[in-house]
Amino acid sequence: MEVADSRNSVPPGRVRPFFGFVWSVVALAVALCVRPLLELPAELPRLPMAFWVMAALAVGCDARPFVPPGRRQTSAVFPSTCFTFAILLGWGFGPAILVQAVAVVVSGWRMGHAPWRTAFNAAQYAAALGAAYAVTWLGPGSIFDGDRLRGTDVLAVGGATVAWFAVNYALVSAAVRLRFGDRWWPSLRQGLGFELLSTGSLLLLAPVLVAAARASAALIPLVLVPLFAVYRMARLSVEQQQLASLDPLTGLPNRKALLAEVGEQVHLHAERAGRGEPGARLALLLIDLDRFKNVNDALGHAVGDRLLVEVSARLTGVAGEGMVARLGGDEFAIVMTALTDVDEAREFAGRVVRALTEPVSLDGLPLDVGGSIGVALFPEHGEDFATLMRHADVAMYDAKHRNDTVAVYTAESDHNSAERLGLLADLRRVLEAGRPAAAPPAADGAVTVAGGAVALPAGPPPVGGRAGATRGGDGAELPADVADLAPGSGRWRLRRRRQRPGPAPADELINRIVTAADPIRRRTVEAAGTGLDRGDGPGRRNGAGRVGGQGGAVVRRQGTPVDDGAQDRGGDRAPAGRRGPRHDATGRRVADTAPAVDAGEITMYYQPQVAIATGEVVGVEALLRWRHPRRGMVDPEELIRVAEQSAVMRLLTRRVVDDVVEQLAKWSAAGMSLPAALNVSVRDLHTGEIADQIADRLARYGVPPQRLQLEITEGALMADPRRVLATITRLHRIGVGIALDDFGTGYSSLQHLRRLPLSEVKVDRSFVLGMAEDADDAAIVKSTIELAKALGLRVVAEGVEDERTWRMLHAAGCDAAQGWFYARPMPAEELVGWLARYRPVRPTPSPDAEIPRRHAR
Repeated sequence: MEVADSRNSVPPGRVRPFFGFVWSVVALAVALCVRPLLELPAELPRLPMAFWVMAALAVGCDARPFVPPGRRQTSAVFPSTCFTFAILLGWGFGPAILVQAVAVVVSGWRMGHAPWRTAFNAAQYAAALGAAYAVTWLGPGSIFDGDRLRGTDVLAVGGATVAWFAVNYALVSAAVRLRFGDRWWPSLRQGLGFELLSTGSLLLLAPVLVAAARASAALIPLVLVPLFAVYRMARLSVEQQQLASLDPLTGLPNRKALLAEVGEQVHLHAERAGRGEPGARLALLLIDLDRFKNVNDALGHAVGDRLLVEVSARLTGVAGEGMVARLGGDEFAIVMTALTDVDEAREFAGRVVRALTEPVSLDGLPLDVGGSIGVALFPEHGEDFATLMRHADVAMYDAKHRNDTVAVYTAESDHNSAERLGLLADLRRVLEAGRPAAAPPAADGAVTVAGGAVALPAGPPPVGGRAGATRGGDGAELPADVADLAPGSGRWRLRRRRQRPGPAPADELINRIVTAADPIRRRTVEAAGTGLDRGDGPGRRNGAGRVGGQGGAVVRRQGTPVDDGAQDRGGDRAPAGRRGPRHDATGRRVADTAPAVDAGEITMYYQPQVAIATGEVVGVEALLRWRHPRRGMVDPEELIRVAEQSAVMRLLTRRVVDDVVEQLAKWSAAGMSLPAALNVSVRDLHTGEIADQIADRLARYGVPPQRLQLEITEGALMADPRRVLATITRLHRIGVGIALDDFGTGYSSLQHLRRLPLSEVKVDRSFVLGMAEDADDAAIVKSTIELAKALGLRVVAEGVEDERTWRMLHAAGCDAAQGWFYARPMPAEELVGWLARYRPVRPTPSPDAEIPRRHAR
C-alpha cells in the first residue's frame, strides 16, 4: 500500500515530526529484520524452486503496479504483496523480507520516489510482515508442511491477513496525518474501501499460491492470469471514470471533475491559510458566452460546436495550470489556485475577457464572441463547491444585468439567498393567517379639520334602510361583515369575516430548508414548540428616510409626529393580499399541528397629502408596514423586491386592496371623505385581475371609485406597455384615478403623459429632497410642475421635509405635498387623532421660496 500522495515534498511546518516518525518506523523495521536477515544466507540454498518463481514474479510485477482512479492522490497497488505474503506463509519471515525489500526498491526507482520514501515503504511492509508472522506462531507452525490444512491453520492465516492489513494501514495513516494535518481522514476514509478490496484480495490469494506451490512450481505463474484480469478491469474502470469526468465535445473536464477538483483544492487552501502561508485563496470563475444562441440559430449547431471547441482551446491557453471545465451548453468554469487577493482574480478574469474578445474565424467568417464572467473566492464567498458555484452564478448574472464583462460576488446582488427565502416564507404565512382585529381609533367624539376638508360628526352614525345597517358617507349601505359603529360609543366593533377554504401553503419545503440553515430561526421554532415566550423581537428602528428628517427651522403645528418604526421612503410600495386560515374539504378550519415561526403582523399606515396653498388635508397614501418578530420593521422596498419574484405578490396586492377599501368604508361611515392612494406592482398590472378585484371591493363596501387612486411607476409601464395600458384603461373607466409615481426616474415619461388616462403626477422624492440646495433638482421639479400643469394634471410632491422646500413648491405652483414636514405615515386609528390636532398652515411669500438659479456649464 502506498502513501496517498505521490509527491515527495513535505510541508515546511511538518518536516520534523513527519521525518521523526519515518525514521522511527525504519529503525523498528531494522530491529525486526536483523536476526532473520543474518540467518537467511544459510537458508537460501535449501529454498525450493517455488520460492524463486514467486520472488521473480514479485519483483517483476512491482515494476508496473496497478494504479487506481485518481489524478493527483494516487494509491498504487503492488502485486508483490500477494507473493511476499505467500512466501511468509510457506518459508518464513526472512525470505519474505528480502523479496519485499527488493520489490520496493525496484518500484521506487520506476515511480521516481525519494530515498526516504522508498525506505519508509520497505519499513512499513517489514513491520506488517512481522505482525503477520507473529500471528502465524499462534497456529501449529508452518502451513507448508503436512498433508492437509486444519481449522487452526485457516484461523492463523485469517489472523495474519488482518494483522498485516491493520499494521500497514495504521502506519500509512499516521504518516499521512503528520504530513497533511487535520484533513487527513477524509482522504483515507474515501480510499479505505478500495484498499480493502484490492490489497485484501491480494493477501487472500496468498494461501492459494502456497497450495499451488505444494503441488508444482509450474502452477505458480498461472496466478498471473487472474492478476492480469484484475489489472485490465482496473484499467477499464479508470478509463470509464475518466470518460465520465470529461466533456465529449471539447475534451475538457465536466461538472463532476470540477466538483472533485474544487473539493480537493479547498482542503489544500484551508491548510495553507491555517499555516498563514500566502496564496491561500481560490477563485472559481463561471463564464457564459454572449450571442452563442445567435450562432446556433443562424449557422447551425455544427458551427456552434466548432466554436465551443475553439473557445475551450483559448480558455485552456489562458488558464495555464488552472483547471478549465465545460459545464454544458455555452457555460465554462475555471479554477484558479494560490491567489493572494480579489484583485489578482479580477486581473486573471480580464485576461480571459481579452482572449474571448478576439473574433473566431470559422470557414472564413469571423464570429464575434464575448462572455460574462462571475467570480467567487474561497474563503470569502464560500467554503465548499456548492456555495462557490452558486455565488459565481449570481455574480455572472449580475454582470449580464449590468452589461458588464466581469463581476465579483456581493451579497447585495444575491436576490435568492436563504435569508430572503425565509423572508418570503414568513410573508406568505402572515398573509395566509389573516388580519388581527382592528384597534379602536384614538378619538372620542367629533373631529373637525379646519378648512372643511374632513369632518367627524359627534352624533350617532347614519341610520336608515334596514335596522342596524351602516351607511358610508355617500349613503351607500355597508355590508354586515365590515364594521359597525356602536351607537354613542365612538369605537369600532369588528365582526370576523367568513373565510373561504383555501389550499394548503406551498412553502413548507422552503420553511424546513431555511430553518435548518438559520440557527436563530431554528431556536425560534424550538421555543415555539416548548411554549417559550419569544417576545416581540428587536425594538423599533427609527428608520428616518433622511438624516435630519425631523429637523428644520419650522415649528410643526400638527402635533407630535407618530413614529411608525419604518423608513419613510416617500412612497413605500405597498401591494399585498390576504388568505385566511387553512380549511379542510368540508370548510371547517384545520389546526396547524406543526410548530410555526411567528411571522409578525402586517398593517397599513397612512400618510396625509396636504394642499400646499390652503393647508387642507386632501387625501392619504396607503403604505405597507410589516413588523417581523426577529427583524423588526422590514424595509418596505426589500419586502416588495422579495414578493415580486413569486406568487406571493398576488396575495399581497389582495391584502392591500381589501384593507384600504374597507378603511375607506369605515371613514365614510364616520363622515370622513378622505380619498386614498395605493401602489400596485408590475405583476398586478400585467394580469388585469386587479381591475376586477377593485371593482368588486368598491361595490361590496359601497365606496365611490373616485375615493380610490392607484399609483403606478414608469418602470411598470415599460415592462409590457400594451397589457399595462389595457389594465389602466379598465380602471379609468371604472372611475379609479391613476397617478404616475416617481415621475422623472423612469423612461419615456412624455410619451406616458400623452397616452395614459392620468389624473395626477407625483414628483419623486429624490428630486424634492435636494431642491433647496441643488439648483439642478430645483429646475427639474419646477419643469415637471409646469409640464404637468400644461397637460391639466394635478401635481403632488413627495418627501417634503422642511419649510423652505414647502415654500419653494408653493412658489412653483405645486398642488399638494406629503412628507415629514406634515406628518409621518401612521396607522388609521392614529390618523384620526392627528386630524383632530392638525391646523392648516398657509405659506406666505418669502425670499427663501425662490427657486435657485442653475448656472450654465
